[in-house]
Parts: sequence; structure tokens; C-alpha cells
Amino acid sequence: MNKPLILVTNDDGITAPGIRALVEVAQTIGRVVIIAPDSPQSGQGHAITITEPIRLKKARIFDGIDAYECSGTPADCVKLAKNVLLKNETIDLCVSGVNHGSNASINIIYSGTMSAAMEASIEGIKSIGFSLLDFSYEANFEAAKHFASIIIKDVLNNKKHNKLLLNVNIPRLPVNDIKGIKVCKQGEGIWVEDFQEGLDPRGVKYYWLTGSFRSDQAEEGTDLWALKNGYVSIVPSQHDLTNYTLIDAFKNLEN
Repeated sequence: MNKPLILVTNDDGITAPGIRALVEVAQTIGRVVIIAPDSPQSGQGHAITITEPIRLKKARIFDGIDAYECSGTPADCVKLAKNVLLKNETIDLCVSGVNHGSNASINIIYSGTMSAAMEASIEGIKSIGFSLLDFSYEANFEAAKHFASIIIKDVLNNKKHNKLLLNVNIPRLPVNDIKGIKVCKQGEGIWVEDFQEGLDPRGVKYYWLTGSFRSDQAEEGTDLWALKNGYVSIVPSQHDLTNYTLIDAFKNLEN
């Protein structure tokens, strides 16, 4: 039986430790092709490149695996995989990550990791975004690898839902200290921004975005609660942003 074709991408760049961890898992399950940004693209969201050409070249980073580095965004990587490099093949699954840092709650909106997975879902490819709640370059990815293996195998065995999109976050804990997996809804949170003002060497003013994530509503059943209480969170997500609860409220505007 042919192995499933698994596309691996990320937003931290093709040399990030997180993508290497994800590749190590994926290659035990299927045939892996990697297309990832040639530099970090965190916070790019679903941006795509339309004002300049996109460069794509072979990367000699992963032994025995076809890998390509892309000058574009995470979403560009998936588009190129679907429409250029793998246009004559069926991609069975796209996995994105493992991201360095959380993509729980509202972070999914800004996340290049999750936007790559979402782009795959839009194209009808099952997809999963993985994130570890550790920004360190020396982060321990053993827990992420353990749970990624479980979740990837389960998704590949699920023959339904071609547009399946999962947002998976793993707490910063040793494998044995993680209590299990919780399937959740997205928690409520907000970034409180602060712009640091400065002058560049030419005396021109600039602003540097900083800030902190805050949430007072980590209620049970949300990804924020699950992570706070030592569980891996899975949020089934989608690209349909319709607020269905408000449709009837605005029916009076129809002719």
C-alpha cells in the first residue's frame, strides 16, 4: 500500500527546530515533502505575495526528503505545493509547525503557522497546525512529537471531512506530566499592544510593536483552560468567518 503524502510547512523558517521535530514524526507515517519559508514569517497571517516573484529552491537540509525553501509566506508555500510542485499528486495531509509559541485563542488570526494549514484546508486538504508553548530555540519538542504522532495517525484514518482543519497546542511540560488531550472551542483573549518609539541612525522616527496577551475568560471547554490545566488542546477550526447569530438581527435591511 502506498504511503500517504504529507506536506510539511511552517512559519518559523525551514531551519527552525520545530519543523525538524515535525518532519521526524511525519516521515515515520508517510512520504514527506517539505516546502517552508526561507526566513521567519511569524505573524504574517494569511498574507500572500502578489507584488514580486516568489523564489523556490531545493534545500539540502533533510536527508532523503524532498525539501524546498520559499521566499514567500506560509500560505504561498502551500499554494506552490498544490499548484506547482505536487500538482499531479494527491496531498493526503498538510501539517504546519511545530510553531515556537502558542497559537491558542485569538492568535490563530495572526498566525502564519495556522494560515498555512488553513490554506491547505481551503484547497480541500486535511490539515493540522501544531504549536508548542515555548518560544525558546532550545525548546524540548518530545511532547509535541508524541502527540503529533497520535493526532496525525487519527486524522489520516478519518476518511471524512476533506476540509478538516485542526489547531493543536501543546503545553510546555514533559510528556509524562501532560494529562491528555481536550477537544475545545477557541478561548477569548486579546493582545494589548504597545508601540515602542525610537530613532534610527538617520534620526528618522520608528515604532516597534510589543505587547502582551491577556485573557480573563479561560473557562472550562476552551483551549486556554485546557492548556492552563496541563492538557493538549485541539480546536476544530474553519475559514468561514460568518457570525451566524447575527444574520436574523439584520434581516430588516433586506429588500
